Amino acid sequence: MKNYKLVLSILLLNLFIAFLGIGLVIPVTPTIMNELNISGTVVGYMVSAFALAQLVVSPLAGRAVDKYGRKPLIVLGLLVFSISELLFGLGQSVEVLFVSRLLGGVSAAFIMPAVTAYIADITTLKTRPKALGYMSAAISTGFIIGPGIGGFLAEIGTRLPFFFAAGFGLFAMFLSLLLLKEPERQIQEENLYGEQKTGFGRIFSPLYFIAFMVILISSFGLASFESLFALFVDHKFGFTPQDIAVVISLGAIVGVIVQVGFFDRFTRWWGEIRLIRYSLIVSTSLVLILTYVTSYWAILLVTMVVFVGFDLMRPAVTTYLSRIAGNEQGFVGGMNSMFTSIGNIIGPIIGGILFDIDLNYPFYFATVTLAIGIALTLAWKTPKQVPHEAAN
Repeated sequence: MKNYKLVLSILLLNLFIAFLGIGLVIPVTPTIMNELNISGTVVGYMVSAFALAQLVVSPLAGRAVDKYGRKPLIVLGLLVFSISELLFGLGQSVEVLFVSRLLGGVSAAFIMPAVTAYIADITTLKTRPKALGYMSAAISTGFIIGPGIGGFLAEIGTRLPFFFAAGFGLFAMFLSLLLLKEPERQIQEENLYGEQKTGFGRIFSPLYFIAFMVILISSFGLASFESLFALFVDHKFGFTPQDIAVVISLGAIVGVIVQVGFFDRFTRWWGEIRLIRYSLIVSTSLVLILTYVTSYWAILLVTMVVFVGFDLMRPAVTTYLSRIAGNEQGFVGGMNSMFTSIGNIIGPIIGGILFDIDLNYPFYFATVTLAIGIALTLAWKTPKQVPHEAAN
């Protein structure tokens, strides 16, 4: 049990560090925009560059996780992450920042499916939701600390937080290299839901298809919201980097508390599909409400609840896919990352273009796309397990 806790802690630390670096950019984005004299559209493209690289690499990384192992992809991902953050700290041109974001996407494509598959290997179907809830909480905590560090250290130097993240990433890489061992695969879970298509045709399998479409559409809407939130409150309300850091950090703190304290219970009470549906309904409603509120405290309250919805939906999708994947943990992790990336590419681009037309338009766009995600969950049914003898 001690070894399990140590391994899980290292895995969660890796995710925390990776998303710490991603969160760092949120409060300093308006400052970098002013420094380099770039528009909201260009910022949207820069955010999408991260997702584009993740999209291209994720399917290959997912297959590599199943073929070559979990640990090598985790270590390689952390190394690429450190190089990405160092470049962003050194970059003085838009082109260098784009290269940094591309490398950041590659690192996420390596880390996410590898960590998800690793956790699936060291847990059972009963303990997995709690572990994946911790995983999502580690990601959210990275977003808490990231904007906080980015906002407050930006007063010393705009790029200083990125040098910190680069060093922290190298530390995690060496820690993983020394302490992690390649886990044993849980082959006994194979084919619990019957024989499926092979190759990338598995994407269209009834077992996976609606789940992947929910990931795609929800990421499409969420990315247009999240990538433009800092610019929205900066331009509309005159928020400083510290204000943005406080709002995002408090929202993420509440999200972490709910994930750690209630996610496992929610999945037992409602199941993953209904939890995803309820989370989408709450988030969709509040994204729209955010365009009407005007006071600081109203923005803070709405944002906190929105992040709770996001933070419950993401691990619920991951838990569902991990539960039905059997021996294809790397594959579903890679596909999860790939479809998230597709949404993260298109969402910020459209959101950035709409932002330059009207500050509220990205949020109207997010509301419509998230509503489509809700509709999809209404047609989504949990697959039935087949008897073990029939499956084999």
